[in-house]
Amino acid sequence: ADEGEEIFADKVGVIMARDWAKMYPDAVFVADVKSTGLFASDPELLKYGAKTDYWKTGHSHMKRRVKAIGALAGFEKSGHYFLAEPIGRGYDCGMRVAVELCKLMDRHPDMSMSDLKRALPVTYSSPTMSPWCADTEKYAVLDRIVAKLLARADASGSLGGRKITSVITVNGARVMLENGGWGLVRASSNTPNLVVVCESPESDVELRAIFADLDAVIRTEPAVGAYDQTL
Repeated sequence: ADEGEEIFADKVGVIMARDWAKMYPDAVFVADVKSTGLFASDPELLKYGAKTDYWKTGHSHMKRRVKAIGALAGFEKSGHYFLAEPIGRGYDCGMRVAVELCKLMDRHPDMSMSDLKRALPVTYSSPTMSPWCADTEKYAVLDRIVAKLLARADASGSLGGRKITSVITVNGARVMLENGGWGLVRASSNTPNLVVVCESPESDVELRAIFADLDAVIRTEPAVGAYDQTL
C-alpha cells in the first residue's frame, strides 16, 4: 500500500466487498476456505445484508460456485478474484480487478489504501503453512483429521480456548470458533503436503493457541511431516 505495508489479497477483497455491499444491498459473495473470517463477521458487510459462502480453493471450483449461487464476486486468498455481472463477466481477470480498484479509490477520494485497510477490524492471521504429507496418503490422512475435528465439535470442544461453533467441510475442515476465529486444514491440490491456516480476531497469543490445538490434532497422524514454516 501507500505506506509500504503489504495488504494480503483476502483483506483487499473485504475492502472491495464493503464498497460493493453498499452499492448492491443483500449481495452474496464467495470466499475460498483460506480467506479471512471478516467476510462473514465484518460489521459493515452485515449492515448492508451481505452474505458470504466459503467454498473450495481452486480456479474452477470458485468460478463454478460464483455462477451457481448467483454471487456478485468470488475471492481467493491467492489473489484470484471472480467478478460477476454487473461488475465483471464471471471469470478471473487481473485487468478488470485493477480497473475496479481504481474506481473504488475514486469513490473514496479522501482515503488511501492504507486508510481503507485501517478501517477493517483487526485480525491476527498465520501464513499459509504446509506440513509434508505424501500425495498417496494425504487425502486419507485428511479424512481422519476431519473426522477427529468433527468429533471434537460434537463434544462441545474448543480450539485455543474458544468453543467450536461449526466445521465447514467443503474443502478439508475449516473450524469456526465462537468469537469469529478459525483454523483450517486441507490437502494441497498439487503438492505433497497439507495446508494449515489460522486466524484470531483477538490477539497473536490466541492465534498461537488456536494453531497449537489444531496442530495437536494433525500430529496424531504419523504420516504428516515437518512444516515449511510455522508461527
